[in-house]
Amino acid sequence: MVDRDPLSGSDKELLAKINKQLIHVANQMEKTQIADYVQLLNSPRRLIWTNILAGISRGVGIAIGFTVFATTILYFLKMLGALNLPIIGDYIAEIVKHVQYQLEGRGY
Repeated sequence: MVDRDPLSGSDKELLAKINKQLIHVANQMEKTQIADYVQLLNSPRRLIWTNILAGISRGVGIAIGFTVFATTILYFLKMLGALNLPIIGDYIAEIVKHVQYQLEGRGY
C-alpha cells in the first residue's frame, strides 16, 4: 500500500501563503496592542483614571494654546493701533482697551 499525500502541490502553496498571511496579521495585532486595550476595558477604575488624566491634559493644552494665540493677536492689534489708521485704528484701540480692562479685573 502506497501512502499518498491528499494535498497537491498547488494546495500546499496556498496553505503556505495562508500561513504566512496569518502570521503577518498576528504580528500586526500584536503591534496594535489589542491585548492591552482589552485589559484596559476590563478595568473600569484604570479606564476612568486614564480618561481623567487625558481630559486634564487636553484642557491645560487648550488653555495654553489659546493664551498664546490671544496674546499674539493682541500684539498685532496693538501694532496696528500704533499706525494711527483713520477708521481701523480707533476700532482696534477700542478692542485693546476693553481687553485690558478685563485683564485688570475691572468690569464695564
